Amino acid sequence: MQLLKEKILNEGVALSDTVLKVDHFLNHQIDPELMAEIGQAFKERFEGKNITRILTLESSGIAPSVMAGLSLGVPVVFARKRKSLTLDENLLTAEVYSYTKQETNTIAVADKFINESDVVLIIDDFLANGEAANALADIVHLAGAEVAGIGIVIEKSFQSGPQKLKDRGYHVESLARIASLSNGEINFLSEVNA
Repeated sequence: MQLLKEKILNEGVALSDTVLKVDHFLNHQIDPELMAEIGQAFKERFEGKNITRILTLESSGIAPSVMAGLSLGVPVVFARKRKSLTLDENLLTAEVYSYTKQETNTIAVADKFINESDVVLIIDDFLANGEAANALADIVHLAGAEVAGIGIVIEKSFQSGPQKLKDRGYHVESLARIASLSNGEINFLSEVNA
């Protein structure tokens, strides 16, 4: 997705060889026009999959998921990372390790929001080691539902996550695929390699 790549190049910062900061448009401040384009891109890439619901993880996955839900005409559910007084029973849970926060969280979704008749599209902001996407897929499987695919806004192709998801048989669509973040430079995979 060219518009996303331009945003990453113009406003993203490679903090290290593995960490990309995109807080100007995705992880802190949100660019609504870009999110609308991202939602449409996910609709186009997963059209015909009979998706009934989108699942994401709070908080950075919510904006692209809501726009994809709007484009696809389906509800969006987000897994919570923290306990809540109102989210206390009949939970589908999984463990997820956050590379950027260096902590493990138990994520949870109320089981009333995903059931065995659902075909679920998982959307996340980043794919690095695949922890979040795999945990969300585990929740879908716990519900007895089907994973239609996994939509990723930014994939760090040089990390293990993309291969882990492919090894599990998931259809993964990433809107921007980063080949490296070496020496403060952001390099994308060429379309030929994508």
